Amino acid sequence: MRAVIIEEYGGKEKLKEAEVPMPKPSAHQVVVKEKATSINPIDWKLREGYLQKMMPWEFPIILGWDVAGDIVEVGSEVTDWKVGDKVFARPDTTRFGTYAEYTAVDDKLLAYIPENVSYEEAAAVPLAGLTAWQALFDYGKLIEGEKVLIHAGSGGVGTYAIQLAKSRGAYVISTASEKNRELLLSLGVDQFIDYKNEDFTEILSDVDVIFDTMGGEVLENSFKVIKPHTGRIISVVGNIDKELVEKVDVTFNNIWLEPNGKQLTELAQLMEQGKVKSIIGATYPLNEKGIYDAHAMSETHHAVGKIVIKVED
Repeated sequence: MRAVIIEEYGGKEKLKEAEVPMPKPSAHQVVVKEKATSINPIDWKLREGYLQKMMPWEFPIILGWDVAGDIVEVGSEVTDWKVGDKVFARPDTTRFGTYAEYTAVDDKLLAYIPENVSYEEAAAVPLAGLTAWQALFDYGKLIEGEKVLIHAGSGGVGTYAIQLAKSRGAYVISTASEKNRELLLSLGVDQFIDYKNEDFTEILSDVDVIFDTMGGEVLENSFKVIKPHTGRIISVVGNIDKELVEKVDVTFNNIWLEPNGKQLTELAQLMEQGKVKSIIGATYPLNEKGIYDAHAMSETHHAVGKIVIKVED
């Protein structure tokens, strides 16, 4: 089958199209014929070699950890899924990723694609949507009526986080650049902050939950506006000095996504109900140039919503 692989760490020029063996499902796996996948920052961070200690894999590596498509083969112990099912998933993080025509996925990680959702819209969701879900609900314990600040709301994770927070009845505050104001308001943001011209530390106070996707100063300054004693800060990019956490007396978690088919199914239900939608900022084909261009866009940190890869027959 056709795939885009890397055979060594480095820049975007290391991405290359290749023929690789078809995946074979284990007892509790299915093989999905891919219709779409999507780009996440972990893809190019891994390509550059930043994660090689955490994931000491052999080459070649197929990057990509989002998939939407049709099941074409099921493992011997699979009972809940059949050939022909339209599914999407955030597969386990292995060196056999989703920049390929076919991929194997554990059956417990799958969710059905709703009828009113396209393959591209579904492929955008898993990694970013589950990250937002786990940050806000598993760690943030966000409940109705609470104030939540979502940094970088126009990004892939941010657009889902805004919609998920609104689905729980929270008061949603988000930072982004002025050009994305209308998009964020349309997703349900109650209070928009133009980060280039406004300082959120001068505007906000007593925020119940803060979701950080930026790290650095943004994360550090978040401790100035969190509600003392009961506030929760969740970051997906940075750790923080324990002394600061103890001084402000709040809960802080730096999280790493856990693939989860049940949560993805709940996300699918919200999409079916029209409460969550994918914002797709750009679409590229599955080939060497397409993935190269998609990585280039993701690396700017200014992509709006998700970058999707279409897998043509």
